[in-house]
Amino acid sequence: MPNKTAKIIVITSQKGGVSKTTTSSALADGLHAKGHKSLLIDLDPQCSASLISGADTHSKQTIYEAITAQITTQEAIQSRKERADILPASKALARLDAEFSTITGKEYKLKEALAPLLSFYDYIIIDTPPSLGILTVNALTAADAVLIPTQADILSLQGITQLMESVQAVQAYTNSGLIMAGVLLTRYSARSILSRDMSDTAEETANKIGTFLYKTTIREAVAIKEAQALKESLFTYAPKSNAATDYEAFVNEFLKRGMI
Repeated sequence: MPNKTAKIIVITSQKGGVSKTTTSSALADGLHAKGHKSLLIDLDPQCSASLISGADTHSKQTIYEAITAQITTQEAIQSRKERADILPASKALARLDAEFSTITGKEYKLKEALAPLLSFYDYIIIDTPPSLGILTVNALTAADAVLIPTQADILSLQGITQLMESVQAVQAYTNSGLIMAGVLLTRYSARSILSRDMSDTAEETANKIGTFLYKTTIREAVAIKEAQALKESLFTYAPKSNAATDYEAFVNEFLKRGMI
């Protein structure tokens, strides 16, 4: 096994609609733009990160074939111009809970598949499904750190507490070195009194689970949906948009904190 250099970051939330996929893609592309060799892994059977990036999800060379050892992980990686590499998803991922049900060590399959890549990348960013199953457990088991995007509302913040129960179980049984890489407020409106009030609650929630709230917040912007519809990077499609400015600030803060 090569000496480990890549840092593996899982972006996860048990609540949908919190810009999990957008954040995963922006972090991978933002790190790439700053000269870090980065790989985005789409581990969601909905294939959202793959679809908005223009990746070929009809290929038989996806993360599904790699994690089930039908091909090498390197064979499934797709290069993208001016963007992070991507390891696309497949709808077949939805079958893994059943396919792995009787397999010993099923929690470690992704970690084993990623081992050959660790000396080739600086960062590996994993986008997970919005639910706790074998895919998310595999991601957390393989990861160095977990980052949680959330909206400034009570249901999203409650989801963080629920997610932490899963993270703590992984820390106890399959990955004792897993750390928290912060909570990021997305789809944020500074004009909303509720958002401002809930941001204080978000910081309290982050502190309770032993992590921090990023100072950067991500504003809602139509440029995000436009870039995704055109399958382009937000940073090249609309570099001066609020969202691109916010995500660049987030990437800078992520690197400055240097928690891993």
